[in-house]
Amino acid sequence: MPLSLAPDAVGIGLKHQHTEALLAAPRPVDFLELHAENYMGAGGPVRETLAALAERYPLSVHGVGMSLGGAERPDPDHLARLTSLVAGLSPALVSEHLAWSRLDGDCYNDLLPVPLTEESLALVARNIDIAQQALGRRLLIENPSLYVRLEMNTLDEADFLAELVARTGCGLLLDLNNAGISAHNLGRDLDAYLAALPLEAVGEFHLAGYSLDTAVDPPLRIDDHGSPVDEALWTLYARMTRAMPAVPTLIEWDTRVPSLARWLEEVERARARRPAPARNRTRSPA
Repeated sequence: MPLSLAPDAVGIGLKHQHTEALLAAPRPVDFLELHAENYMGAGGPVRETLAALAERYPLSVHGVGMSLGGAERPDPDHLARLTSLVAGLSPALVSEHLAWSRLDGDCYNDLLPVPLTEESLALVARNIDIAQQALGRRLLIENPSLYVRLEMNTLDEADFLAELVARTGCGLLLDLNNAGISAHNLGRDLDAYLAALPLEAVGEFHLAGYSLDTAVDPPLRIDDHGSPVDEALWTLYARMTRAMPAVPTLIEWDTRVPSLARWLEEVERARARRPAPARNRTRSPA
């Protein structure tokens, strides 16, 4: 029986070096998020470990390679393996990126930006429909971190995401770090962007740290998930959770991964900034 996920839960990413501690008692975090592509072919001891973790923690499966933002339909083999993983683990949440990474049979090790046009909107909506039908459940779509503005864009990103929600019934994974990075790099009004999103569709928050590329002027913020959450982002998170308390939060840390004890310090910082008791409040837009 899959474990339920509390609406004010705070979790971390699953890293192999922390598995033993995570399986020991007491349970130090509310849920774990795993990158789908790391486990879609897993069997034997790895699959047994996943099953053991699923008995102790609600899980979130986060995909990075479905290429929902591409012109091509989702790769059938990739989607079948993802569907098998999700069916086996019964995670509380399943998410993917608004990005593309596959073209003409070639896969790119990156999350490439999606053109914000009517044509692209129709293709992404089609791909989300295909994925959700195969999975038999709602996908959360993550907003991207951006470094350049595409000249071909004719739609605002928030409007694009809102229309995807309206057309497909998908949810949103609101990565506040990505939103801040894109606002900084593109000169976007962050408050206006957040206000334009359909916040009632948000099913998960992501928080992470970033680095600065000072080789360019002005410096770019880089979404490297390799440092603590920025203080300005904590302030934004506190404001968002006051308006949206019933949304689980994931603290990402994928490069220069710290000790579990250090990562849990970030979890406690998130808990301290959430309204209490969050699960008894009513969500409303910011």
